[in-house]
Amino acid sequence: MKRTMTSNLLPGMVLAENVYTYNNDQLILPKGAVLDDKSIAKLEFYSTVNVLVEDEIEEVSQPSIDELQTLSYAQRLQQTTEFKQFKQDFEAAASDFEKNINNVVHNDKPIDVDALTAPVMDLINSTNGPSNVFDMMHSLRQYDDATYTHCINVALISNITGQWLKMSEEDIMTLTTAGLLHDIGKLVIPEQIITKPAKLTDYEYTIVQTHPQEGYKILKKSNLDPHIKNAALMHHERCDGSGYPLHLQGPQIDPFAKIVAIADVYDAMTSARVYRGPLCPFVAISLFESEGLQKYDTNAIMTFLSNIVNTYLLNRVRLNNRLEGDIVFINRNHLSRPTIRIGDKYIDLTQTPDLYIEEII
Repeated sequence: MKRTMTSNLLPGMVLAENVYTYNNDQLILPKGAVLDDKSIAKLEFYSTVNVLVEDEIEEVSQPSIDELQTLSYAQRLQQTTEFKQFKQDFEAAASDFEKNINNVVHNDKPIDVDALTAPVMDLINSTNGPSNVFDMMHSLRQYDDATYTHCINVALISNITGQWLKMSEEDIMTLTTAGLLHDIGKLVIPEQIITKPAKLTDYEYTIVQTHPQEGYKILKKSNLDPHIKNAALMHHERCDGSGYPLHLQGPQIDPFAKIVAIADVYDAMTSARVYRGPLCPFVAISLFESEGLQKYDTNAIMTFLSNIVNTYLLNRVRLNNRLEGDIVFINRNHLSRPTIRIGDKYIDLTQTPDLYIEEII
């Protein structure tokens, strides 16, 4: 058996132990479960750091990079001048953020909010609205879980969610900064612990779980809006009390931290992995619906999910049975299961539980 980071899991691996939530009150996946895309995403949904898997796993055929690159919507978008400029600007923003934030953490430099957020706002302003930002981000995804890239993504998602919630411009800027700085505490967690291939000791596991408090320690001495500091501390808290580090419940959690929490988990679930491209947003939406409606602020999560789904209305998709069609109707009670038109036939996914959207094409 071996301890494997969640981000390094592959379909076909077999769990060698039961996996529970942080406070051990809910079984996430049972021992013996054979992992697939959905179950790996579920582990990411619950912020599981690593799991114990069997040494002998079923050999998984991993597609080459060329095989992953099909003529999808994302591929077509990647050929446009707008996307190429967005990619260049995104990479520059991530590089600048890495340099600036390391100066804050390791060289005790003051936090310059304007310098940190300006590249993110430039990315927002360079697109044709929220839907286009998600298109760009989804097409940009590569196998790169660097904290810096993740923080840029969470800042973008938080900003758009703030727009959808009709927050004031000032609050949206605060929310964007909160998303950008939410994981700053990870930069003081020893790399050898985060990437350790063997089982973490109880002490090491405790250290990994302290990154919210560490982030708060870094930010509390700065003249930042309290919402920003709280987002660093509370982005792993959940409204039902199942989160960490303080096991806070709904009213106790900062409202900006509640939004950043959604952006954080959505980005983790839809990030690319070695064996696949970005997870289909509809799989992520399905997990939020089945696992998260009690864990997240009701208004924030429903606003986020309904708007995400609307960005894909009339898009062409591929189902898990390989049939392709167009999304023609969004079911408000089951956002992840719209109606698909395939030729002259209509498939209502709420009536066909074995079918689901596998890919947006």
